[in-house]
Amino acid sequence: MSALIEVVEVAKVYDLGAAQAALNGVSLSVEQGEFTAVMGPSGSGKSTLLNLVAGLDRPTTGKVTVAGRKLDEMGEAELARFRREQIGFVFQFFHLLPSLTVLENVLIPAQLAGGKDASGRAGEILERLGMTEFAGRHPGRLSGGQQQRVAIARALINRPSLLLADEPTGALDTRSGEQVMDLLRELNGEGQTVLLVTHDPKLATRYSSRVVSLLDGRVVDDLELKESGLQPPDLVRVRVEGGVR
Repeated sequence: MSALIEVVEVAKVYDLGAAQAALNGVSLSVEQGEFTAVMGPSGSGKSTLLNLVAGLDRPTTGKVTVAGRKLDEMGEAELARFRREQIGFVFQFFHLLPSLTVLENVLIPAQLAGGKDASGRAGEILERLGMTEFAGRHPGRLSGGQQQRVAIARALINRPSLLLADEPTGALDTRSGEQVMDLLRELNGEGQTVLLVTHDPKLATRYSSRVVSLLDGRVVDDLELKESGLQPPDLVRVRVEGGVR
């Protein structure tokens, strides 16, 4: 497998009256097809890292490469086009447009990308996610778990190389959250690369194949998870910087 994400010595400093480093020399490589969880307490830098990988923000120093493209070398218009084509987003809050139906919400990224008719693709995804019967409903008539499924369908419509999930179960009850995470793991099993941000270690170790831990803007642990029959996943410590994981 080849690396889909390469983060090299990235720092991000915000000027909030006094300089504050959200990330401090972070290096990370994520291979195509991995399900990687980034976890850490509030303020550890995990959401900042996700925003840099998404091209929603730019590093103060360091390099971010996604799908072979150096994000820091792109202009804003090129970055926006790259995000539409290569990256799908799933957030804690669903960000569905209440005035549009489920199908219309799912089609938005395809329409922004200039797709002529993505209705067939949208229908396939909704069927895959068990949401076909709700295609004509508005988000306000759906449960939280159903709305998150719509958000995932919207994220997948343009066949992205990378699916970014920022606390995707944070607004859901336990059962709905488990269903959403089961779905993300199924998608990963079909080859979809997933980068998940969470503060919940149980969630990270149960569903992902790798857990990267941040603290105070630095990578402090990088663990591979290996299934061992019906036993809890075995944690295999790997090197944080350089070498073979």
